[in-house]
Amino acid sequence: MNQNFDIQTLVSGSSRPYRTVLIFGPPGSGKGTLGKFLSSAGNHFHLSSGAIFRGIPLESPAGKLFHSYAGKGYLLPDDITVGIWHHYVEGLIATNRYLPHQQLLLLDGIPRTTQQALLLEQYIQIMHIIVLETACPNGLIKRIKRRALIERRLDDLDEGILKTRMEVYSQNIRPLLEYYSRHPSQVSYFKADARPLEILRDVLQKLSDLLSHSEESYI
Repeated sequence: MNQNFDIQTLVSGSSRPYRTVLIFGPPGSGKGTLGKFLSSAGNHFHLSSGAIFRGIPLESPAGKLFHSYAGKGYLLPDDITVGIWHHYVEGLIATNRYLPHQQLLLLDGIPRTTQQALLLEQYIQIMHIIVLETACPNGLIKRIKRRALIERRLDDLDEGILKTRMEVYSQNIRPLLEYYSRHPSQVSYFKADARPLEILRDVLQKLSDLLSHSEESYI
């Protein structure tokens, strides 16, 4: 029996970067809804960084650190953010919940800064970038507060924190999109103010080929 194998490949199933579609948009723009639609329609894997960090136990060191930043509307340091994210993804692969050789990774909420984008380059291969845009951030704040009441996200009820989150996103997204503008054909813009099904329709029309033929052979 051949014993010459890399343990990381054995655990994760592949040493290749995860083939990824990035979904950008301000808080409340529908990134998560779109990701869920696309994952269920095409057997892709949707991962929201918000879900990762909200799931960190409050009493853990990472949980305390995260909530000390998130409680004020700010982001975790970039290296910590990417480190936690990567550890989580490798856990998904090791337990066969995410199959990188068969599924696209639909990623929303990360990267949030150009430094995160640089750190992620060793882990992901970007297949496309979806950008949800809006001209009415106040409308998104109202949407988030309605969602918070339904889903009992108490941290999303403070309007001051929500405005800070909007400002942080606005400040970070410009240099981030400039960073990715070196590959303009990989970036598509959609109106977040449209209805969810209309957004889904437009995304499917634009990316149907990629979303329909994502599986690769890793022989």
